[in-house]
Amino acid sequence: MSDTSINAEMEARRVSRREFIKRVIASGAVASSASFVMGGLAGCSPRPGTVAGSVERLISLNVNGQLRRVDVLPQETLAMTLRYKLGLTGTKLSCDRAECGACTVMIEGTTYYSCSTLTHSVRNRKVTTIEGLRGPNGELHPVQQAFVDELGPQCGFCTPGQVVAAVALLQKNPRPTREEARHAMSGNLCRCGAYDNYLNAIMRAAGNTAEIHHGA
Repeated sequence: MSDTSINAEMEARRVSRREFIKRVIASGAVASSASFVMGGLAGCSPRPGTVAGSVERLISLNVNGQLRRVDVLPQETLAMTLRYKLGLTGTKLSCDRAECGACTVMIEGTTYYSCSTLTHSVRNRKVTTIEGLRGPNGELHPVQQAFVDELGPQCGFCTPGQVVAAVALLQKNPRPTREEARHAMSGNLCRCGAYDNYLNAIMRAAGNTAEIHHGA
């Protein structure tokens, strides 16, 4: 084969390869454009037109008496939403597997571990965090004040969850016995071991001073 023929064949291959690459890029661009357009249309379309199994990401949450719009991932926990989307860092993340109670919040007056509660499951329900317990002028909730008076917080990390759990208890049972309070608070761990201080605080907040036990 002559040099001219070889050169012609090589040039043909280069052209063929160039055309191939161009076609691949072009087809990819078309596919991306179609995906973008269809995705955009799907995002703007009414809910009946959404893909089966998908969830609406921009939702409204009633948190501490305020309606908040927030972009939520399908498997996002309420603790993550509160802390990192809404800036409510009083809700603490500790065990992250529903064992310690540091992330306790109230939903419609009932305590929940927010680290194991999906945000999408609480829509249309009222969520109360530790920040929502303060008074209109920023004053402490009576339970918070009682915790201070009885030296409840030690390191303080579990305290927000303890306070929320105590408030939920007293809303349902304003005059619990010490044993009833102990049972109700059993889902909130204190790694500093200040359980008696917390129980004393609940007794004080309930006005049940006869059951405040101070050690020697």
